[in-house]
Amino acid sequence: MELYLDTSDVAAVKKLARIFPLAGVTTNPSIVAAGKTPLEVLLPELHDALGGKGRLFAQVMATTAEGMVDDARKLRSIINDLVVKVPVTAEGLAAIKMLKAEGIPTLGTAVYGAAQGMLSALAGAEYVAPYVNRVDAQGGDGIQTVVELQQLLTLHAPQSKVLAASFKTPRQALDCLLAGCESITLPLDVAQQFIISPAVDAAIVKFEQDWQGAFGRTAL
Repeated sequence: MELYLDTSDVAAVKKLARIFPLAGVTTNPSIVAAGKTPLEVLLPELHDALGGKGRLFAQVMATTAEGMVDDARKLRSIINDLVVKVPVTAEGLAAIKMLKAEGIPTLGTAVYGAAQGMLSALAGAEYVAPYVNRVDAQGGDGIQTVVELQQLLTLHAPQSKVLAASFKTPRQALDCLLAGCESITLPLDVAQQFIISPAVDAAIVKFEQDWQGAFGRTAL
């Protein structure tokens, strides 16, 4: 199982890399734009924040297949083992095929349906990223989309992995893992929810109170 953070916050990545068994960091154009740090600066900083380990993902901006391939080459000139995110449009599918032929790993992104995701896998995408919460927001069923996509990849494109994205709650992420997803990417707020629990904090306080009452200290 691969766990990623979906962010451009270098300081947060450095902090959470100490805690989480991170496989890397994913970004998208909106995330990068919000941070206002250009990719040629940001990507090396994220690489360093991960301790020089893990995979980084960044997205093309062109809308034609040829332009996407050019963007992919530019991104790989910044980080040579970067996974290139390509929107799964008609031109995106053509680009994924071209990049596969060049040996450049890709992630099919902006996936709102299982069939769309399967096509990107068949075209050669190493990862496929369904947008769980965004599907829900449009009146669909994000988790069911992931379940169907995972089944399709298992049957017809086992070389590709679902990398589920767009979460608002830890429950959504867990449901994707239970569906068989091999990888997920979490926004910072959802990642923090995995490790912050008032019930856990209260239990620890109770342990300390009981220990203090018995032995006059909180240390062993």
